[in-house]
Amino acid sequence: MRPAPPRPRHRCAWADNDPPLTRYHDVEWGVPEHDSRKLWEKLMLDGFQAGLSWTIILHKRDAFRAAFRNFDPAPVARFGPADVARLLGDAGIVRSRAKIEATVGGARAYLAMHAAGEEFSSFVWKFVGDRPIQGTAPAPTSTPLSEEISRSLKERGFKFVGPVIVYAWMQAVGLVNDHSSDCFRRTEIRKLGQR
Repeated sequence: MRPAPPRPRHRCAWADNDPPLTRYHDVEWGVPEHDSRKLWEKLMLDGFQAGLSWTIILHKRDAFRAAFRNFDPAPVARFGPADVARLLGDAGIVRSRAKIEATVGGARAYLAMHAAGEEFSSFVWKFVGDRPIQGTAPAPTSTPLSEEISRSLKERGFKFVGPVIVYAWMQAVGLVNDHSSDCFRRTEIRKLGQR
């Protein structure tokens, strides 16, 4: 008797049309992230996404990492006008002066928090009581919580952190599990959040 063929995996509808996007969904999206630097990197990338699709940013992510010193806040915080000009000439990234300057400012804000004894990961995760929220369908574009986090980030000097951007970031870094109810990752991500 032949074994039954494997059942097809159902995933969130947005993740089926582009192989890198599918891989991102299956491996990264929604996984609870506790590393401060990685949380900051993703927030900066989500800021670059403003007005664009995540697919564009994902396809340029390696170029962004090269341009922004692998999103190490210390060297990025030292970027000056010559660095901004260099980045504006880099066709591998999104060449928006406002978004580039917001990333440099975001590095400075991140370091200021650290210097004041406020670890970025602890700051982020306290908003959800250190446990991911299990979202319900349909996923919203923003919530009162994303508005609160947005305000807190802006108070610390971050830009391009409106409530919609923050909510997309919350989904990506696992603060909220918004995988669809029929997606194979929903249960896997829920279990990761219970550890």
